[in-house]
Amino acid sequence: MTKVILISQVPLPYSKIGSWTTLYKNYLEQKHHIDYIICEKPDFLFDGVQYEFVKANMITKVKKRILKNPYVAYLEALKKILEGNEKCVIQIIDNFGIVKPLLAFLNKNNLRDNCYLQFFYHGFPPFYENFHGRWFFESIDEMVLLTHDSYKAHRDYYSILPTRFSVLHNGIDISKFYPLSSSDKLKKREEKGIQDKKIFVWCAQDRPKKGLHIILDAWKRFYKQFSNTELWVIGCEPKQPIKGVLYYGRIPNDELSHYFQISDCYLFPTLCHEGFGLSLIEALHCGLYCIASHEGGVPEVLQYGKYGKLIEEPHFVTEWENAMVEFMKHPKQFDSISNHLYTTDSWNKGMNNIIMNAKISLT
Repeated sequence: MTKVILISQVPLPYSKIGSWTTLYKNYLEQKHHIDYIICEKPDFLFDGVQYEFVKANMITKVKKRILKNPYVAYLEALKKILEGNEKCVIQIIDNFGIVKPLLAFLNKNNLRDNCYLQFFYHGFPPFYENFHGRWFFESIDEMVLLTHDSYKAHRDYYSILPTRFSVLHNGIDISKFYPLSSSDKLKKREEKGIQDKKIFVWCAQDRPKKGLHIILDAWKRFYKQFSNTELWVIGCEPKQPIKGVLYYGRIPNDELSHYFQISDCYLFPTLCHEGFGLSLIEALHCGLYCIASHEGGVPEVLQYGKYGKLIEEPHFVTEWENAMVEFMKHPKQFDSISNHLYTTDSWNKGMNNIIMNAKISLT
């Protein structure tokens, strides 16, 4: 029997909001193929999976300092799980730092040939420089990315890329994120007093790379023409007052769909190579018209314009102003997103396939 071990830097279940931790939560509550989780002790445990807890006591801190290895507790926990010639699949999430000490541990204990290392990367661009990163790709057995475009970016950047690749798109719970019927949407909009307005939404953490400052600049110009509109800013505390802009601060993910479902247009002005854009697919599944930056994995998520308008020059304020004006005057028609695309069900099935293929590679 091949064991599947997930090494997590955060306790699982995770008490805070996180895209991949939410996906694993959904996965581990369904039919899954994870046997063990190595992590710090969470507030409660998943059923149907065994744990090996990472100790965070004074002895561990001393060991980290003496051995100059911040992952010593994870490796000690792993050693308790691995037995003899038993084969295992080890999953690592975005933790580039653990790979070298993990590889040294496996080689020292003559376990490397029995282990298949899967590295899940939720960014988009290559992490290491070309020649300096070769050791990493020689060390792992498979890298799992969020988009095919990210794979192409890796393939085109590295001169030598000696590992397997797979793609696993993010997914959301469409029992929470779905479009309302026309009558239900109108009723809820009337309750909020916005039935005669067009509602735009921006939702992200308040960081410069998320592009809110670009949208607010565009909004000042746009609102002079279309005062029967509102911009709802979610995830950001109030800034200097701007006409037509309402700040909602942080909203629990379980409540986010209520805002999306009664809105009209979602703005995703990322100014970085976004790995995927989870809020973008939440908005899509709620039936919103989406305007997004042509950056990172976003074009693939929107299937290169099939599911939304892509802004080729997202750093230009006028591009966003023009796109919003176009939405008000002559909105384009986009295909409705499939109920089978970017869902937790499709993610769960994809994860099971990735694990099963890894097990086959070990045989």
